[in-house]
Amino acid sequence: MTTVNRCLDAAKACNVDETCQKLRTEYVSACIKPSGKAAPCNRPKCNKALRKFFDRVPAEYTHELLFCPCTDTACAERRRQTIVPGCSYETKDKPNCLTQLRTCKSDYVCRSRWAQFQYDCQPSEESPSGCMQGNYRACLLAYTGMIGSTITPNYVDNTTSSVSPRCSCSASGNQREQCVEFLSYFTDNVCLRNAIAAFGNGTDINSTPNQSAQPSQSTDTDDSTTTALIAMDTEQNIPSPLMPTQATEKERLWVESTLPSPGISNHAIVPHRLSAWIWLSLAPVLCLHH
Repeated sequence: MTTVNRCLDAAKACNVDETCQKLRTEYVSACIKPSGKAAPCNRPKCNKALRKFFDRVPAEYTHELLFCPCTDTACAERRRQTIVPGCSYETKDKPNCLTQLRTCKSDYVCRSRWAQFQYDCQPSEESPSGCMQGNYRACLLAYTGMIGSTITPNYVDNTTSSVSPRCSCSASGNQREQCVEFLSYFTDNVCLRNAIAAFGNGTDINSTPNQSAQPSQSTDTDDSTTTALIAMDTEQNIPSPLMPTQATEKERLWVESTLPSPGISNHAIVPHRLSAWIWLSLAPVLCLHH
């Protein structure tokens, strides 16, 4: 019996969709540090590309990439690497969470998205779903809205589905309670936890998000495109669990997962080649009319 790998299927589905593949390739290219250079990656550029991807690509693709269920560490590592955490998430030292939150609140877009996340993922012990609003899809949309911001969340490891911003509440002093309250919205939130689990097992409820209190969505308008050719994403290319120091393997994982598999490559023709092919095909017909 063939085992279904939804994370791999999600990557293949994104490759077939022109917008998803284009914007995914853009953010991977923006987030991967140039090989052979000791300088760090360009985090602002990476985060901008990530926001563009999650703002413009339909949730049917982004949610499958980010919340696909995993039963082994290789799959979970692929899922964790979705946002290229080496650039967008990880830092040498964990900053204080309240410092990140203050920075977020000083920016209108980040502040409004944080408010939306608090609203849509508000936990409730009385609600059967664990969510005050009872809407898993809205909670996941609000969660992805935080990616690319100052308080970008991600999976903390490749053995669980636990998520958290890259920050700590140590050295919070008399504001520790406030800091823990902020951090618990990710680490100990029954609504968010249930929403991720329900998406993974296909029991998510209320597929249409609530229409109330949607924040202004500021979409970045960087029209630069990437023209790099990327290797095919196949089942055989799934890497084994990665160690943090294996930068080359991580880059291969991101790059391999952004181009079509053999079964769909014929449908993902590069636009300018497609135009040339159409012209050559129609040339004889046009000549006959003359």
